[in-house]
Amino acid sequence: MTSLELRATSGLAAIYAVRMAGLFMVLPVFMLYADVLPAATPFLMGLALGIYGLTQAMLQIPFGMLSDRVGRKPLIALGLALFIAGSVIAALAESVYGIILGRALQGAGAVAAAVLALTADLIAEERRTRALAVIGLTIGVTFTASMVLGPLVDRWFGLAGIFWLTALLGLLALLLLFVWVPQPAHSRPHPDMVPMPGGLRSVLRDPELLRLNAGIFVLHLTLAANFLVLPLTLVNRLGLEPAQHYLVYLPVLLLGFALMIPAVIRAERQRALKPALVGAIVVLIAVQVLLPFSAHWVTLGLALVLFFAAFNLLEAALPSLVAKTAPVAAKGTAMGVFSSCQFLGIFAGGLLGGVLLSHGGSAAVFGLGLAGALLWLWAAVTMAPPSHLANRAYAFPDAWKQASAQLNARLAELAGVAEVRVSASEAAVYLKVDPGRFDETALRDLFRSGGSGGTGAASRA
Repeated sequence: MTSLELRATSGLAAIYAVRMAGLFMVLPVFMLYADVLPAATPFLMGLALGIYGLTQAMLQIPFGMLSDRVGRKPLIALGLALFIAGSVIAALAESVYGIILGRALQGAGAVAAAVLALTADLIAEERRTRALAVIGLTIGVTFTASMVLGPLVDRWFGLAGIFWLTALLGLLALLLLFVWVPQPAHSRPHPDMVPMPGGLRSVLRDPELLRLNAGIFVLHLTLAANFLVLPLTLVNRLGLEPAQHYLVYLPVLLLGFALMIPAVIRAERQRALKPALVGAIVVLIAVQVLLPFSAHWVTLGLALVLFFAAFNLLEAALPSLVAKTAPVAAKGTAMGVFSSCQFLGIFAGGLLGGVLLSHGGSAAVFGLGLAGALLWLWAAVTMAPPSHLANRAYAFPDAWKQASAQLNARLAELAGVAEVRVSASEAAVYLKVDPGRFDETALRDLFRSGGSGGTGAASRA
């Protein structure tokens, strides 16, 4: 990457991290305040935990599309301002209702699609995959760090301190946006990365994408619902003080990652993503059965390690499956809908989990995750085997800009090419290819045949 691209990648990854920290730092400690927060009930506590996901899901696609019109940085700045305002309101809240309002505003700062669009504006096609990998790794690290830092910050500064910290991080992200992240020379739509109105209908009607969207919904429903119960479980069953909860989360998260990483690599290499997906769902089901009966630190620790191993594997595998399944012309739209379902799952988990906690106790909450996982298992078992096609992006020479239709036809004739989309405005082509049959040399020869100019290097997804 160039120095400007490194600045863009690091700055935008930091903005993503701030957003994720705002969601996850409060997760392991929030329910510990159910008995002391004025007006709190299990239902309202669940609503406060999950409403972040509702406003995020509702606004992230419109924000991404609007950024094409008003500019990336103004939209991201607006989103961060809403996030900061929500954090301050939650920090100053004197009852659960103030926290509900603050969390709703935090989620309304839905900048994810706009950040992806800015990434595409600033990073050349052949290096975008590396930039996205850095952002994805940052999200994973942020999740782990937040689960550990949340109890520590709560120990030192209380729940309000967590919200004040997220507000400060939001200000830092705003500073990075204008001081560190470069200004793009121009902005244009990127259908491969952000949602487009034209592809929404086809994405919503695709049965395989619907299965994957349902999966990410259930996964995050289970995460949110479980954390309505787990913090109190550590206190009541293991006798751990809230300040000691990080001593549980840190090792189980690290062990979960250690189990997940080789499993994901092996599944990708052996083209066994569907068996890995089904196996992880089975583990998730087993965990939901085990958790209500885990009264000893050994069984609870085992259940949590298996939960986070399955969660992290599914969190990594599902976006890969969406990218492989989505039409090349609607990949950005498919990923946007997928992300919205993820946040709707957080909302549903908090809301439904709160209702069940009020009327059926912790066993009913774990039962919610169990029921969702069983339905997901059926959807996963009956899904079609995922294609093993890979996404490629190439910049093409200027000589082809006036002959994009001809270029599209010629690309479709190349061996191993399954789908083609030519973007004249970006001077780029987006392909789905069979890696075993596709020959990049033939592609370069085709580019050269159109006239003078170099060839683009591949971007692999």
